[in-house]
Amino acid sequence: AGRVHAESFEGAASPDDTAFNVLLARSGSEVGVPPGQTILDGLLAAGVPVEYDCRHGSCGRCTQRVLEGEPDHRDAQYGGMPAQNEWIRICVSRARSATLVLDL
Repeated sequence: AGRVHAESFEGAASPDDTAFNVLLARSGSEVGVPPGQTILDGLLAAGVPVEYDCRHGSCGRCTQRVLEGEPDHRDAQYGGMPAQNEWIRICVSRARSATLVLDL
């Protein structure tokens, strides 16, 4: 245990970030997410209760199912896997599409 080293990093904001909307399929609510903000930040600001813990994209507690749209993965699990569109870790990620529909 004394020789094990692990690190976890947050997804970085990008100068290419644009605003997008998150549609919550179960409630029908829509939340706007401005540039530089994560999906989690947008949902919390709108008063939407969601589970999360690490805010680094590593623990998986915030993972949500994507029903439509293109995720912009900024986590260790799905980052680098552009074909992975079924799940997203909302604490660090955003959307590439104008609207992202989540199973919330």
